Amino acid sequence: MTPGSGLLDWLFAQSRGGLPRNPARARELLDQLGAPDRNFRSMLVVGTNGKGSVCTMLEAGLIQQGGPPTGCFTSPHLQVFEERIRVDGQRIQRRRTEQFIRSRMEEPGTFAFFELSLGLACSYFAEQGVGVAVMEAGVGGRGDATAALGEVELVLITNVSLDHTATLGASIREIATEKAGAIRPGKAVLTTARGEGLEVLRAVAASKKAPLYAPGDHPELFRLPHPPRLAGQHQITNAQLALAGLRFLGREEGIEAALGAEHPGRLECQAWRGRTLWLDGAHNPAAAQALAESVGQVDLLIFGIMARKDARQTLAPLLEISKRRIYTWPGTGGLDPELLRTLAAGEVAEGAELALEAAYQLTQPGETILVAGSLHLVGAIKDLLGVDRGAVGR
Repeated sequence: MTPGSGLLDWLFAQSRGGLPRNPARARELLDQLGAPDRNFRSMLVVGTNGKGSVCTMLEAGLIQQGGPPTGCFTSPHLQVFEERIRVDGQRIQRRRTEQFIRSRMEEPGTFAFFELSLGLACSYFAEQGVGVAVMEAGVGGRGDATAALGEVELVLITNVSLDHTATLGASIREIATEKAGAIRPGKAVLTTARGEGLEVLRAVAASKKAPLYAPGDHPELFRLPHPPRLAGQHQITNAQLALAGLRFLGREEGIEAALGAEHPGRLECQAWRGRTLWLDGAHNPAAAQALAESVGQVDLLIFGIMARKDARQTLAPLLEISKRRIYTWPGTGGLDPELLRTLAAGEVAEGAELALEAAYQLTQPGETILVAGSLHLVGAIKDLLGVDRGAVGR
């Protein structure tokens, strides 16, 4: 999952750095671009885990329904930046990305990578005549750049668990309060959150006079006719939320397409040199636990995680299902794999390519390898396998 070269390198270098999280900055950029987000309706997807899967299912269902084009903005990408921005399932062309970057390099102002990506997505959706866009939040809700979006018709909140604690808060209540900041006054909220997280969401929704729908109160809205194509028990819950979104908008004709959607890098299975390779970007404790419950025992784990994540708690459930481990770098900003080895025994490989080769040497034909800990690592492995990189056009 390499940033690319030239213009894309400039875009990736626009980290937030010392800038505070502030949706007003994203609003400033959108207004500079002519407020393109006012030209289409948005379905905003927020939550700790499952946002990408919910977005993918919603996208497939809306496309199947027909009508004006459907936009979809997600993050991160696995292999190429353009995966983040799609219209009717087709990625934005590379030349359009580069055109946007050139224009921003010539303009004054300091905007972060995610804000610029959001601005490009909104501009492109407006150009393409998008009617409805599925928009995935980055981190949190209240302080996220997507909080700047206009014309948000519906907010979908997947779940609330511990992740990005340095940014969002150290407790479920604090994180739920941050995510609840995505709720818009008077606009419906659909959620599959539970427990304390759901309690917080209910309170905030009530204060904003925003009707809230959850499976316990509205079982028919969240009903599944059959399991989704996406594997794993956690995808049942994601599918419930996506179908509730389609039903709420009167888009029931897209339900089967939503249930048949595919999402690379989430319990993705590949046959590789006589081995079975599972790829999953589980990068926090809740996602890792769901992954462990879904995949069961594996013969070897390749694990790499970003330094800002909770490595100990994320690794813990995966240790229970793996006989052997290889620790590696997931990419820029990754945790030193030598530190991972202090948590549990394993070998260290300096990069995805060496990790994959070591996994081959340590396993036998017919055995199973799991790659997890970071979508960045999954993307790097997919690059090495030569699958799904796809053309984005010029």
